[in-house]
Amino acid sequence: MVRDIVDNVPRARHAVVLSADGLPRGATDGLSQKDVKTIAAAMSGMQSLSRATAHFAGPAQERQWNQTVIEFSHGWVFLIGAGQGAYLAAAAEPDVDLQQLSFRMNRLVARLGDNLTSPPRVGVDDPSRAEATPVPRAESGGSGFVLQELDRVVTAVPGARHALLLGSDGLPRGATSGIGKDLADTMSAAMTGIHAYSRAAAQFAGGPEDAEWEQTVIEYQHGWLFLIAAGDDGFLAAAAAHDCDIEEFTSRLADAVPALRGERADHV
Repeated sequence: MVRDIVDNVPRARHAVVLSADGLPRGATDGLSQKDVKTIAAAMSGMQSLSRATAHFAGPAQERQWNQTVIEFSHGWVFLIGAGQGAYLAAAAEPDVDLQQLSFRMNRLVARLGDNLTSPPRVGVDDPSRAEATPVPRAESGGSGFVLQELDRVVTAVPGARHALLLGSDGLPRGATSGIGKDLADTMSAAMTGIHAYSRAAAQFAGGPEDAEWEQTVIEYQHGWLFLIAAGDDGFLAAAAAHDCDIEEFTSRLADAVPALRGERADHV
């Protein structure tokens, strides 16, 4: 039944079903046992961090995680829930019909229903039930921490909330107004983990381990989180409301990267 995705979606490559604690439940042909275990472990960590960082996307009573999408230069990886404690990951080529892939993934989850439910093993907590980490109170980041170019992007795009520039070492280099160093440090730790899990999915998407990662997008019921490449020396993390034009937001963020480098140089 999992083959339904690769059999009926042109350019789809692989699909893997996994439990919340990283155990593979099934996979399509063409993947070695080692590859299946690797992607199951990486996607387990990805869904756990995706859920735990929901509060970064904005305040809301219901912070339901919907999906995580990873984009590489050579393809895509999608991750969605598949019943309590179970998840479905699929990989596809760059020119896949994303709507068709998403439709087939959700249809497969609906068809399998409770068969994909995977209760956590004894002594293993289900990350989906974990309480979100409280967001530290935003304080002034001090002179040189606020990046005016990021402020301009957030102001220009309706629904954009905040953005943070991270260095290649995962440490915060600057942010929009209202994000203090404590919040920036908390976000940086989470985003660095998401970046690492994203890179671990490169081979699943059909490329080499050092393939070019472009962005990771996490969709929640109340908003979005983005992590996009910002040159060789870092990446950008950003949040937006659910009704934000995410294509415009990510495009403006990418266009701002050269100016951000210059702005950071002026602060040093």
